[in-house]
Amino acid sequence: MAFRDGPFENIKVPVVWTAAVALVVCAIGASLLLISDAHGETTYRPVRSGVESTAGPVGSVLAAPVRWFGSLGDGISGYFFAVSENRRLKAEHVELLRLRDENTALRIENARYETLLSIRPDPPVPMVTGRAISDARGPFSNARLIDVGSAKGVRIGHPVVNEQGLLGRVVGTSGNISRLLLLTDVASRTPVMIQRTDARALLTGDGSGNPRLEFVRGVGSVRVGDRILSSGDGGALPRGVPVGVVAKGLDGSWRVKLFSDRGPIDYVRVMLFQDFGQLVGPHELDAPPLAGLTPVPRPATAPAAPVPSTPAPETPAPATGGPG
Repeated sequence: MAFRDGPFENIKVPVVWTAAVALVVCAIGASLLLISDAHGETTYRPVRSGVESTAGPVGSVLAAPVRWFGSLGDGISGYFFAVSENRRLKAEHVELLRLRDENTALRIENARYETLLSIRPDPPVPMVTGRAISDARGPFSNARLIDVGSAKGVRIGHPVVNEQGLLGRVVGTSGNISRLLLLTDVASRTPVMIQRTDARALLTGDGSGNPRLEFVRGVGSVRVGDRILSSGDGGALPRGVPVGVVAKGLDGSWRVKLFSDRGPIDYVRVMLFQDFGQLVGPHELDAPPLAGLTPVPRPATAPAAPVPSTPAPETPAPATGGPG
């Protein structure tokens, strides 16, 4: 028999009062639980431990399918997005290769700048830094254009070096451009010396990569491997600038392997050298007085007395008249 067909079919339970009573009962139960948890923790500790020990394995078993479905979803999403990820990684790889090449080029350029700036000729000569911007080559002529000119003090005859050694000399200038005649040009003539024996010679360009070493002074003063420096003879170049090493040519002549050919001719320095008179000032040539010594004054000499002049004796004139 259904509840509504029984004797309690006419009983009506007030909903508001029922809800109020249930709320009060729940509040009282919560308060009792809080009080009992605060003051009687030891009472419920075994029960709590048993519940936790039972719920731990059950929770891990129930969480396993969730973790499995999660990893499966990650694998499926990674599979569908692998193409776009591959494209992104390839783009990043290309960008990293470009940055690596730029970094390598900048490191090489920075090293060359440091080498150029560390050149310290002795005695010191003022220098300006430039860059080779054009190459004028022919069957015999070897020249370059550099981007510094008379506006920075460059004049005809100034020597030009790179981080390895001597390149040549300036043969023409304008406001911002200069023409560099290399040591290998047929018009190049450079006085040099052999460092080992101090023997003098003339470095003559002939259009090849290794200029000739001619007019060597002394017998046996040069041999293969000797280091060649600028001699400074004639006052056109400072002395001691590295040029190259001696080698034997196929034709039996002495030639020089230039130091400047060891690297590209890109960044150069122009030595603003006029003559040896600019290296030492006139006041630096005066000898300083010796310490502890005072100059001895020279005694004054009286002027010599004038010597009186004596008149020359008169000679009698010869007689002009004869005897009458």
